Amino acid sequence: MNSFAVALDAFHFIRPLWLLLLPVVAGLWWIVRRTGSRRDLPTDGIAPHLRAALTVGAAGGRRPMPIDGVALGLACLALGAAGPTWSRMPDPFVAQSAPVVVVLEVTASMEASDVAPARLERGKQKIRDLLELRAGARTALVAYAGSAHGVVPMTEDPNVMTPYLEGLTPDIMPREGARAVEALALAEALLAQEDAPGGVLFVADGLDPADAAALDASDAAVAVLAMLPEGVRDRGFDALDAVPVVAVTPDDADIRRIDGMLNAAYRQALLENADQPWLDQGHWLAWPAALLTLLWFRRGWTMRWAAVLALAFALPAGAPARADGIADWFLTPDQQGRLAYRERDFGRAAELFVDPLWRGYALYRDGQYAAAVEVLDRVETAQAAFIQGMAQIKSRAYRDGVRSFETVLARDPDYPGAAGNLAVAREIVDYVEEAREQSDTGEEAGIGADEVVFDNEENRGAETRIEAPREGGDGLMTAEQWMNTVDTRTGDFLRQRFAIEAARAGAGEPGDDGPAPDTPGGDAGEGDAG
Repeated sequence: MNSFAVALDAFHFIRPLWLLLLPVVAGLWWIVRRTGSRRDLPTDGIAPHLRAALTVGAAGGRRPMPIDGVALGLACLALGAAGPTWSRMPDPFVAQSAPVVVVLEVTASMEASDVAPARLERGKQKIRDLLELRAGARTALVAYAGSAHGVVPMTEDPNVMTPYLEGLTPDIMPREGARAVEALALAEALLAQEDAPGGVLFVADGLDPADAAALDASDAAVAVLAMLPEGVRDRGFDALDAVPVVAVTPDDADIRRIDGMLNAAYRQALLENADQPWLDQGHWLAWPAALLTLLWFRRGWTMRWAAVLALAFALPAGAPARADGIADWFLTPDQQGRLAYRERDFGRAAELFVDPLWRGYALYRDGQYAAAVEVLDRVETAQAAFIQGMAQIKSRAYRDGVRSFETVLARDPDYPGAAGNLAVAREIVDYVEEAREQSDTGEEAGIGADEVVFDNEENRGAETRIEAPREGGDGLMTAEQWMNTVDTRTGDFLRQRFAIEAARAGAGEPGDDGPAPDTPGGDAGEGDAG
């Protein structure tokens, strides 16, 4: 089911009683038009040919009349008042795009140049295009040949994935082959960790027919981008029944089609969330009604009906008019803010929103963490406190983050992610304070280029700074800091990691469900303070 079918299936009216006005408008239109089209002239004393020449509007029943525009405008107003809708109000704390795992085939056949510059390189380009199209959405990367390996876990930052994508070549894969089923299992394991249903995109030039049934039977929405030249077929792709196969195109039509397919199932799941109110789309009908109103001032079409005015005043009153722009005539500031939010213009959205919860979250997404915390103080809900905690963690006010997550649990003990983020925030505070207790060792390591100051409410250790150790110092470095100092290519790192994972799997040791924990660049996402 595509996005249009999902919206059509969810279409209904929020206030259906307003639809009772439609028969009234239709009856009024029929009476006035029937009366206006009857223009009987006396026949006595007038020759038939003169009577026909003097008669104006003989075919008036087929010509537009003022009542036509009035009736159509009133019908638009009645439909708008009924509240047509086909989507839920977007939840600011839930991503509006499906989480997707991109599965890239990295085999020798993908180096063929019949799809310029090569199948593998074109596949990487298409993945980058998808990341750009899904800016801000959660995406993971899996590579497979004779074995499948997680390359990058779920992340909202496309810059994290790009260097690892470039490092994927057939020579770094530990085994030859094309085990698509293993890659699908790994992708499903990554999606199982997400709070929302997601999809899997295979970027490949072929599929073993024996693997087709597994892809068809997957609970996730699966799609295939076929990296094959025009006219070339693959038996495995032809064996797929429930999985759509999209041929690669020179433009982005293929990527946009795939994105729509993968998001359709996700939007269907969002529609089933009864906690979110329906989004009233009736304001769009104000535009045709306003344009039809302009015809009333055409010469000979002016209408002065008390009933029209009475119906106009009976409709629900809108927000007070503002003169900032044409959009203010039809959309409230919050509605304009949601439009800007959908366009990912979070700064503009924060300026437009009046609702403090939406405004605070837009500020948070725009990176204005201090302003977000201040605005969300006006809202005494678990959601507001949760976003405050996330903003404080990202601005390194860890102890304030602990307090905010404690507030979340006080307001809603079952709020998702609050307990886990509280534990992470407390661990960070403990780590910082333990570092203060060992401040002498830290200071002997020398003064580095970067320094970060933390709070010290419990006075554990001396007031000091945690400083980056100079090269050759005695300070310990995290795995991420160590990886940043290693002078090696991404492909070399992935080759070693894939070889270790393949050796563990061959020895019967428990395998990883995803990328190694110390993979640099991992992103915890919006719901994780880590």
